[in-house]
Amino acid sequence: MKKKTRRSQFTDSSTIQEDCCALCRLSDDDPAMFGEKVSLKEHKLSVHYLCLLTSSGVYQRGEEHEGVFGFLADDIKQENRRSARLTCSVCKKKGACVGCNVRSCRKMVHFPCGRKQKFIFQFTGLFPSYCPDHSPIQTLCVSSDLSLPQSCSVCLDSIEPILSYSVLKCPSCHASWFHRDCVQRQAHSAGLFFFRCTLCNNKEHFQEEMLRMGIYIPERDASWELEANAYSELLEVYKRCDALTCLCDNGRTHCAKTGWFELIRCQLCGSRGTHRKCSGLRLDTRNWACTDCTQATDGKASLVASPQGGQRRSLLSKRHLSSIQTSCKRPSLPVGSGSPEELLQALTPQLRPHSIVVEVSGDQVLSAGLHLVRRTDFDPTHTLSVRSKDMPETTFPSTLPNSNTAKQYFLKLLMQQIQDSVVFEGPDGSKNLALDSQALREDLYFDVGCLLALSLVHGGPPVGFFSPALYQCLFNYPPNRPLTFTHMTPDTHFTRQVSRIAEAQCLDKLKEAMTASREYLELAGCNRPISSLAERDALVEDLVSFTMITRMQLPLQRLREGLQTLGVFNQVQLFPSVFCSVFCEAASRLTAQTVGQLFTVNFSQQEERLSRETPVITFWRHFLLECEVGKSSISLQDVLHFTTGAEELPAAGLLPHPSISFLHPLTSPTSGGEEVTSRSARRERRDEGLFPQSEPGSKHLLLPVSSSYQAFKSSMEQAISHHVHLFPTES
Repeated sequence: MKKKTRRSQFTDSSTIQEDCCALCRLSDDDPAMFGEKVSLKEHKLSVHYLCLLTSSGVYQRGEEHEGVFGFLADDIKQENRRSARLTCSVCKKKGACVGCNVRSCRKMVHFPCGRKQKFIFQFTGLFPSYCPDHSPIQTLCVSSDLSLPQSCSVCLDSIEPILSYSVLKCPSCHASWFHRDCVQRQAHSAGLFFFRCTLCNNKEHFQEEMLRMGIYIPERDASWELEANAYSELLEVYKRCDALTCLCDNGRTHCAKTGWFELIRCQLCGSRGTHRKCSGLRLDTRNWACTDCTQATDGKASLVASPQGGQRRSLLSKRHLSSIQTSCKRPSLPVGSGSPEELLQALTPQLRPHSIVVEVSGDQVLSAGLHLVRRTDFDPTHTLSVRSKDMPETTFPSTLPNSNTAKQYFLKLLMQQIQDSVVFEGPDGSKNLALDSQALREDLYFDVGCLLALSLVHGGPPVGFFSPALYQCLFNYPPNRPLTFTHMTPDTHFTRQVSRIAEAQCLDKLKEAMTASREYLELAGCNRPISSLAERDALVEDLVSFTMITRMQLPLQRLREGLQTLGVFNQVQLFPSVFCSVFCEAASRLTAQTVGQLFTVNFSQQEERLSRETPVITFWRHFLLECEVGKSSISLQDVLHFTTGAEELPAAGLLPHPSISFLHPLTSPTSGGEEVTSRSARRERRDEGLFPQSEPGSKHLLLPVSSSYQAFKSSMEQAISHHVHLFPTES
């Protein structure tokens, strides 16, 4: 009887298994949440489309009509066998096929379990998945009407405007807030061609942000458009000339394909039209606005049709972002959260060999950089070529040995002048963003963000001067942690007023400080009655939030948009803890170990040469140690400049990677009648004339094969000192 029961249970389980998804083991059929559920009856196999896209070990190797949209049945079965050994970290059952994309993270889940555990699945590019510890986050942005009741822009139910996994916001208007499930169902219904913000109608930025935050957007038309001839009457265009006097012999409804009697529709409303000849337009006129729209826009309707009518450079960062790809998934190595150098080097493949010239006048490096990014032909993927306009008068050195060194020197001065610009305020090395009306009018915040991103990817030094508060405002790291009074810029008018309120020790002192700062409190919306000293901390927190976040919304947003150049902002937002040192910490002092680890040693294949080269590497390491502790006449910075052309280590590391090979002495055979000299004399003669040689362009160093450390040290110091004398570095 027990055997029959077991056999019966096994049969039922097998029946259910055939109807369940082969990867997540669930039979749910919800296309908006799990994607389309496809069954291959000949293989007795069912699978959710989103489970396929997010699985770590299966890829599209077939055509679109083969298997499940290009995923072959044998590959799905192989992935099922692979994941059968892996345990889900949520439900503790086998079959976990989705892993966190960060290499050091070992969390594995089923796709539905990952949704419950707040995993973010990005349905674009390589289709990576991220656990809650490594998932991307949205930056905090406080809108001006935050005090008003908030509702989800899709379902219209109330929503608390606090960023979390289940609450998302529009990146463009900052006023649309969504439940994650609501915006996912909207995306499933609207499809790639109609999915946009329900409030500001933005499409491109909105889709990019939703894809980054794990919303799946089907690459198809909207569901309401799939019905044949649905809403066909809405596709009819206006076909009538509304000019006071129509000059067309064929009547007002006649529309020629070209020429004077082609019907031109209003670019604003589309519900008025005219023949070119009837309104006195030119033969090449394509943009026209009717009288009603012209009056409504104060006669400026023509700006709407002009491609230059929008913001001057708001499309700059969009132009170089990678295109949205949602249709395929191909094999690739996983990307881990390595060092900042590795993450920035991942952005360098987009750089192209085409060069763009930067002309520097005097020491006006920042002005040259601003002129560069404001040029109409500016492309951040082009290689920078630095040239000085006025060599005799400039502080920009004319003796730089090569173009790469000149570029690095330019980027170093650029970073220094950006730190001292009107965009930032505060002590050196810990700058906050400053509010400057002239900088806003000139869109300087965007330009500075663009230059910072450009410098990081093109081999410039680390930023190093951001305060932790500014980094938190830009990248929300540490996430959702309130700013305190200590984060404000010292010795400013606002800081002194907040300081007086924060240091009040009794209610009377607190009210006195509030009375003295009444205008500031009214500006911040904090001029409320205080009945006890316990309300002081909440008041100070509100004032700090207003001063550093609410008041600075536009500068922060434009700086973020500038940092999106070359994908820097997205990379930092994905790994904010890794990049914190790049933006907030001064460059660390060079050490012998740091310099030594930069180089790859290329030994000779011949045993005789190899035996001579091995001690030279020991000499090299000992020489670096003596440079570090001051026992040599040259410094580690001199060594770095001689070998690589760089005065300090770039944020993206040195490319190409530095290498070392060896310079052997030339040996000449002695004649038989020549007197044999002593061994020490031969060594001294062999060491003479051997000096290190460097190729900064290729980052290649030739070390002299010397017989003793003293000879090696002497030749190194002579060569490097001579180089420093010719090409002095600026301390």
